[in-house]
Amino acid sequence: MLVLTRKLGESIAIDDHIKIRVVQIKGKQVRIGIEAPKDTKIHREEVYEAIQSQNAESVKADSRASQAVAKLLKT
Repeated sequence: MLVLTRKLGESIAIDDHIKIRVVQIKGKQVRIGIEAPKDTKIHREEVYEAIQSQNAESVKADSRASQAVAKLLKT
């Protein structure tokens, strides 16, 4: 993991397309702004984990449904 120190108003550049800027510091919270192409998906980590979990459940459900349909077609 790369750890960088930035002050209010300073930025971090990722490749040529993403810029992360420190917008506000308030107590123990830091507000950041992210400039990225519109097709770049950006989520808070807890939201990203929920999406991944739902996708995994969806794959399981699709697999079970496919097996049930295959069983029906065999009979």
